[in-house]
Amino acid sequence: MNPDLNRLHPYPFEKLSKLKAGIQEPKHLSPISLGIGEPKHPSPEFVKQMIANNLDKLANYPTTRGTEELRQAIAGWATRRFQLASGSLTPERHIVPVNGTREGIFSLVQSVIDSSQSATVVSPNPFYQVYEGAAFLAGATPHYLACDASNNFIPDFDRVPADVWDQCQVLFLCSPGNPSGSVIPRDTLTRVIALADKHDFIVASDECYSELYPDENNPPEGLLQTCAAIGRDDFSRCVVFHSLSKRSNLPGLRSGFVAGDARILEGYLKYRTYHGCAMPIHNQLASIAAWQDENHVRENRAAYREKFEAVVPILREVMNVEFPDAGFYLWPETPIDDETFARELSAQQNVHVLPGRYLSRTVNGHNPGENRVRMALVAPAEECVEAARRIVDFVRNYKP
Repeated sequence: MNPDLNRLHPYPFEKLSKLKAGIQEPKHLSPISLGIGEPKHPSPEFVKQMIANNLDKLANYPTTRGTEELRQAIAGWATRRFQLASGSLTPERHIVPVNGTREGIFSLVQSVIDSSQSATVVSPNPFYQVYEGAAFLAGATPHYLACDASNNFIPDFDRVPADVWDQCQVLFLCSPGNPSGSVIPRDTLTRVIALADKHDFIVASDECYSELYPDENNPPEGLLQTCAAIGRDDFSRCVVFHSLSKRSNLPGLRSGFVAGDARILEGYLKYRTYHGCAMPIHNQLASIAAWQDENHVRENRAAYREKFEAVVPILREVMNVEFPDAGFYLWPETPIDDETFARELSAQQNVHVLPGRYLSRTVNGHNPGENRVRMALVAPAEECVEAARRIVDFVRNYKP
């Protein structure tokens, strides 16, 4: 077996299952899950119909590169959304379809890390666990950058030692952030690109929450958008990951893309031809329909906006919690330690959240996820409000 498998940590939900082992959840209260970031809003009917109408395509092998039509739809969407120069993001050279961002992130790291020399993957902390796992299995070492309230949950890149940047081969960004929802501003992204040029590493920006934001007139900045703003129309050293899972409530479709630096994507595509993760053709056709429609995305944002506006004031009665810049998570402080909070909330109120420490690593005695929990407002609005009321009751009546 690959010895690097032994470096992998248990996934957060494995830890959560162990934490809750043996508890008796109250049967008179229906369970409400805020722990897993799985969208629960309805999937668009026109997307489902597109799949149903094209099931005969199961008889055809898909290509790794995907159809020209899919890549054109992605290029058109990204160019409009991120105000890119016309023709700069081409379907031929700058886009590779993937089966969701997790698969895309993992496989990209395997294709770009040179483990013949000391390799570091720099990651925010807390983080999406695949950043770490992909680094370990590519023979690299993760380096974690704390994201806490002191820096608005955005890494302080200026404090990273030069020797870390010298060994860095990939820097992961997550904007909007998971779990904080913080959006990295343009001036910070510009500094990150300058660091990549100076130290020769790839900036890989996970932007899967980019289409869930509160202000219709103020969508989050993306890495390629910053590239365009500073005249970097070749997107050198920059790649982004996008998905239909959160944007379109289609996590089961497993559809996304990687876009950016054509030189990087040329090698990545070569890797994928052996990796064997081509997107089924009926899924590609459904994806085209989704990327070309914005009405269902606006409706999706409105539904999340309603839930945040209803839930946050209730939780503020007993917790320190802020509206996120974007995304569908809340990242509140807990009045007791996060593991006890999550376990006892399940036991007493049948409401399920994820301890913040499960999304983080302890570095120099500091775990930026401790004494916080992640709440995903993915349940129906009435369930989210009910969960918030139960949390208030739990905090007010909790006795160690």
